[in-house]
Amino acid sequence: MSELVHCDAFHCNEICRNKRKLTTKPVYHKANGFSASKDHYQEVTVIEYQEAILACKTPKKTASSRLEWKKLGRGVSLVYYQQALQGDFKDRAEMIDFNIRIKNVTRNDAGKYRCEVSAPSEQGQNLQEDTVTLEVLVAPAVPSCEVPTSVMSGSVVELRCHDKEGNPAPEYTWFKDGTSLLGSPKLGKHNSSYTMNTKSGILQFNMISKMDSGEYYCEARNSVGSRRCPGKRMQVDVLNISGIIAAVVVVAFVVSICGLSICYAQRKGYFSKETSFQKNSPASKATTMSENDFKHTKSFII
Repeated sequence: MSELVHCDAFHCNEICRNKRKLTTKPVYHKANGFSASKDHYQEVTVIEYQEAILACKTPKKTASSRLEWKKLGRGVSLVYYQQALQGDFKDRAEMIDFNIRIKNVTRNDAGKYRCEVSAPSEQGQNLQEDTVTLEVLVAPAVPSCEVPTSVMSGSVVELRCHDKEGNPAPEYTWFKDGTSLLGSPKLGKHNSSYTMNTKSGILQFNMISKMDSGEYYCEARNSVGSRRCPGKRMQVDVLNISGIIAAVVVVAFVVSICGLSICYAQRKGYFSKETSFQKNSPASKATTMSENDFKHTKSFII
């Protein structure tokens, strides 16, 4: 097993460099971030708002050496150029030999960096490059939680939880009345039929019941930290089947009574009397007289 060599992140002496070349395990620097190097490729992982060292592994610095640091991506941006830090690195970074010490790393700093060192040699200008990938770990923000306020018993219900900022992606746990539902399908004496997806943050009730009423909240957690959303109450209402049946029976009874009353009135002749009354009314008599007068006038003319 090869020896794991720890070096000071700010001043690595020549002996330490020589030992590091022989080691086959990742090399960790003394900083809040840690670095694993292999040949000329390094990975540095750091928690957001802490500090990190981007090391440029080159031969011993000379007065004639020329150094440039660049951030790679869709385009190439200069980080260190003409012996000066560029952009916002001016205020929160410093150079230590060929290395960059970022004092306050943000998530926007994540990406791939390349240092380029050129120096004159017997064969001409010698150019060496090192690549460093910086990964920034970010704690979750307050997750967005979707909890319905009222649902009907027996239906399928989904509660959703999601966070957009955490790196690595957080896992989600749902709580009911302060008790974790992860791996606890039994709450009190009630067996609740639900499934929880810790990756997607979905809590699904296959057939929700009255006993599932309560206050629910979700917690998002990764290796950096955890946050939870405010609790929201979900009320499960029971569908009163017997009440609905009773109401239907009452309505049917009322309709039947009305129908029977109409039939009884027709048999007793209440509707026929009304018709005869309309025939004996002054209006009907006036109509009859006017018809007779018309016939008499017609015969007189003839």
